Amino acid sequence: MNRRRPYSLTLRLALIFALLAFALLTTLGVALYRELEQELVRRDDAALISRVDQLRNLLNDGNTLDLIRTKPELFQNMLGNRESVLSIAAPGQKPLLLVNPANIELPPVKPVPKDHVLALTDVQHLPGLNGVPFSTVAASIDSGDLGSLQVTSGRLMTERTAVLASYRLSVYILASIAALILAVVGYLLVHRGLLPLRRLARHAQGIGVSNLAERLDGHGAPRELLPMIESFNTMLERLAKGFVQLGQVSTDMAHELRTPINNLLGETQVALQQDRSIEGYQQLLASNVEELERLARMLDNMLFLARTDPAGALHQRQELNAADEVQRIADYFEGLAGDVGMRIMTEGEGVIWAEPMLLRRALANLCANAIKYGAPGSDLLIQAVPDAEGLHLKVSNHGATIPAEHLPRLFERFYRVDESRERSSQSNGLGLSIVATIMQLHNGQYGVSSEDGLTCFALFFPRRED
Repeated sequence: MNRRRPYSLTLRLALIFALLAFALLTTLGVALYRELEQELVRRDDAALISRVDQLRNLLNDGNTLDLIRTKPELFQNMLGNRESVLSIAAPGQKPLLLVNPANIELPPVKPVPKDHVLALTDVQHLPGLNGVPFSTVAASIDSGDLGSLQVTSGRLMTERTAVLASYRLSVYILASIAALILAVVGYLLVHRGLLPLRRLARHAQGIGVSNLAERLDGHGAPRELLPMIESFNTMLERLAKGFVQLGQVSTDMAHELRTPINNLLGETQVALQQDRSIEGYQQLLASNVEELERLARMLDNMLFLARTDPAGALHQRQELNAADEVQRIADYFEGLAGDVGMRIMTEGEGVIWAEPMLLRRALANLCANAIKYGAPGSDLLIQAVPDAEGLHLKVSNHGATIPAEHLPRLFERFYRVDESRERSSQSNGLGLSIVATIMQLHNGQYGVSSEDGLTCFALFFPRRED
C-alpha cells in the first residue's frame, strides 16, 4: 500500500502567502475600480447634463425652427462623436431634429419640467447594446414659435466601458504577478527560516542508543523552537534514565533467574547420575517445586510492573475509608502472622484517594515483608494518619535494625539487604519495587526508617483535588 507523500510546509506557506496577496490586491483593485467607475459615471453624466443645458439656453426664446433647418451641423458638432444621440421633438410627434449616426434606438424618456434645474439624479442609465451602458436625459423647453418641445440627449458609453475593462484586466494581471512573486519570495524566506529546524532534525537523527547522553543545542535557535528543544532534551533524559534502568533490570533479572535455574539443573543432573529411593526423588521434586514457585512469583511480579497502566490507575481512583482498608489487610494476614506469633494492630481514620486494588497490593506487600522479617512474637502496627494534604499509611514492625546505607535502595528491583540470600526461596526482591511503582502512579510518596529495632514503612496518598 502506497503511503501519501507529506505536503511541504514551505510550499504550503508559500501558497498561502500567494493566495493572501492575490486576494488582498484583488480586493484593493476592485475597490479602486468601483471608485474609478463612479467617477467616470459622474463625469459622463455631468457632460450629458451640460450638453442639454446648452441646448435649453440655445433653443429657449429663439427662432427654433429656423435654427434647426439652417444649422443642423451645429447640433452635430455639439454631440462630438458617433455614439451620441440627440432628438428635438414636440410631444407625441415626429422629431424636428434627430442626430443619430450609429442608429441607436432611443428609448422613451420622461422629460423634466421646464423650470427644473438638471442634476445628476436626472440622468437615466439603461442597459444599452451588447452590454455597453447607455445614459440619457430629457428636458422640456419653451421654443417660442414652436411651443413646448422635448430635448432628449443620450450617449452610448463605449469609451468608458473600454477604459474600465482595461483597468479590470490590469488589476487581475498585476495581482497575479504580485502573488507569483510573493510565492517565490515567500518560499525562499520560509525555506531559509526553517533552516534551524532542519539542522535540529539532522542532529536528532544522529542520536541513538550509543549517545543518549547527547542533547540538542538551543544556542542560536529561534525563540519559537526553544520550547520544542527543551521538551526534546527532557524526553532524551527520560529515555536515557529509562534505558539505564531497563539495562539494570535486565541484568538483575538475569542474575536472579540464574540462581534457581542453576539449582534446578544441578539437582536434576545429580539425580540422573545415580539411583535414588522414592523418598529421595520426592525430596528432589519438592525442592524443584519450591524453586519453580519462586520463578512463577518473580514472573508474575514482573508482568504486574510491565502491565500497570498509569492513566488507568489515575482514572479509577476512589475515596476509600482508611479504617476499613487497614482492617481488611489486618484480617487477611491474621493467620500468617499468627503462625509466627505476631499480633497485628490497627489504628487511625480518614479517607484515601486511591485505586482500590493497587492500594491493597501495596499494603499487602508491606505487611508480608513485615511478617517475613519481623521478630516472632512481636506486634505489627498499621496506622492511618490524615492531614490537610492527604493521608499517611504506616506499617511498623520490630526486628533487626536495617543499616542506614541500605535504606535508600530498599525500593529498587531485586535489591536485598541479606547478601547471603538465605531467604531467596521466599523472596524475589520485587515486593518493595511494586510498592514504589504504585505510589508513583498515585503521585504519592514512599519511604522507610529503621532505628533501635523498629522499622517503619510510610506511604503518602495526596488528597483528592477539587
